[in-house]
Formats: sequence, C-alpha cells, structure tokens
Amino acid sequence: MTPEQTRRVVDLALDLAREGRTGELAEFVEHGLPVDVGDPSGNTLLMLAAYHGHADTVRALIRLGADPDLRNARDQTPLAGALFKGADDVVGVLRQAGADLDSGTPTARAAAALFGRAHLLAD
Repeated sequence: MTPEQTRRVVDLALDLAREGRTGELAEFVEHGLPVDVGDPSGNTLLMLAAYHGHADTVRALIRLGADPDLRNARDQTPLAGALFKGADDVVGVLRQAGADLDSGTPTARAAAALFGRAHLLAD
C-alpha cells in the first residue's frame, strides 16, 4: 500500500474505535493492522474507544493485545481519559486489564480524585 492508502486505513480504524464498531475494528486488527496504531497525536485505538465510552471495544482491543498504559503525546492514558469522560464501565475494563493507576499526566488516581470518581479505583 502507498503511504496515502495506509493513512486512509488507519483513519478508518480510528473512526471505528471512536464509534465503538467493535466487530469491524477487530477484523482490521486480525488482518494485520497494529493494535496500538494511533493518530498523529498518539491517540491509539484503545485511547479513542475508552474516551468515547465503548467498553466492549476496549475489551476486544485488550484481548487483541492493546497496551492499556500507552500514553498519547499529551502523556494521557486511556484510564485517565475514561475517568474524565465518566465512562465508569470502561474504567472497570481497564482496571481488570491491569492499567497502571499512577501512569501519565494526570495519573488515573489524580483524575479520579478531581472528577469525584475515586471510588472506582478503590480496591
């Protein structure tokens, strides 16, 4: 594929993650798209799915090998993004996957405290 064609495929996959279109997105990854591919700002498929509250998509991406602690260019993690957006079910999926509570800026712990969701991180 040409660089332009590759960019189009990546852009389509990023849109699928934003929209929570789990089955189609999983097919892209199963056919060779790197699961941790991201946009120019470092937002991965997992980051976008988490930020937009798609727990099933997050679960599928993790099952396909996505790194739950991969930070974007602003040093944000998917877990902090889910806390910011109030996606409590996504927070649970990321916690089950072992997401680091102290990674990124702000950390998940700081984001949870800031947005009144510290109870979601309690053991």
